[in-house]
Amino acid sequence: MIGYNELYEILRKEKYSESLQPLSKNFIKEFKSYLDERKSLDTGNTNLFSDSVEKSKKQFENSISLFREIMLKRKKKILNLIFIATETGIMKKDYENMLSIEKDVFDSMIKAFEKGDKEVTRILNGEEEKKDKNKMILLTQDLEQFMDHEGNPIGPFKSGELLNLDSEVANILVSGGKASPVDEN
Repeated sequence: MIGYNELYEILRKEKYSESLQPLSKNFIKEFKSYLDERKSLDTGNTNLFSDSVEKSKKQFENSISLFREIMLKRKKKILNLIFIATETGIMKKDYENMLSIEKDVFDSMIKAFEKGDKEVTRILNGEEEKKDKNKMILLTQDLEQFMDHEGNPIGPFKSGELLNLDSEVANILVSGGKASPVDEN
């Protein structure tokens, strides 16, 4: 299990090294166990004026601060690694030293940056957006009020009304036989 001195040492190593430092794969769970143990020790003490109780509380607070600073240092390093990976295509540096949560964040951020880069390239190449935001439909049935994908109320509508709706909502209504598409060309 992890202790206060180990947290301090981890932070020291993380601060003074450019690369991510290896941590136990269960580092966060071990820290939670440490916190739970500290809480149970503190609640078991009934002498509120004891120096040891005061020191214990201070150590508990400092432990939380150390943990937050460790995680902050690691986030900064991971953001730098994401930048390097998206610019150079090299993604394996320090990857093995990441916690599983950090790997998930890293991978999703890489995908988000790649998607952004593809969008920039698409715009620079003058390509049209593939997916229209809205679609014109003609209602073939009366519709009661319903919610769109963002939870906003839509309707009610009468049969024969021409609507310009989000393409996903419009496609659902068309496939359900409640509307027909309007050719916009």
